[in-house]
Amino acid sequence: MASYSQYLTKEKEDELRGIANAIVSAGKGILAADESTGSMEKRLKSIGLENTEENRRKYRQLLFTGNPDLGKHISGVIMFHETFYQKADDGTRFVDVLKKQGIIPGIKVDKGVVPMAGTVGEATTQGLDDLNQRCAQYKKASIALLPEKSEKKTEKIKLCSFQLY
Repeated sequence: MASYSQYLTKEKEDELRGIANAIVSAGKGILAADESTGSMEKRLKSIGLENTEENRRKYRQLLFTGNPDLGKHISGVIMFHETFYQKADDGTRFVDVLKKQGIIPGIKVDKGVVPMAGTVGEATTQGLDDLNQRCAQYKKASIALLPEKSEKKTEKIKLCSFQLY
């Protein structure tokens, strides 16, 4: 097979190709379970629960352990950073719970959108400054899926018309 990168070893290319093929397995999909703390607050509030780390952990535990056949239908799960550290009731890390089911664990690596300095009404993605360190940490923990959302919000610029005399 042809090599497309001058930076990756053949072994690394093969590893990435294997991950990509597993993620797009026929009949399977990716579960986006990367709700931020703020999004989880809305979800939990709607069912009368307080937005605590323990309630968020229980919600995620239900998602990842509630169906023993999850791995037959889901190839990868994108998690929020907090989930990386959380464990099921039996002490098993959620990352390992997913891997035991043949699911590729992933973590959303962007940290949301923030106002862009020096602008009015524009925003940009946060979290790119320490991305290398976090990716190395995740890779060491066998996290193979690291989606990153780059976003830049811009407002329409209103041009002023000047009459020169």
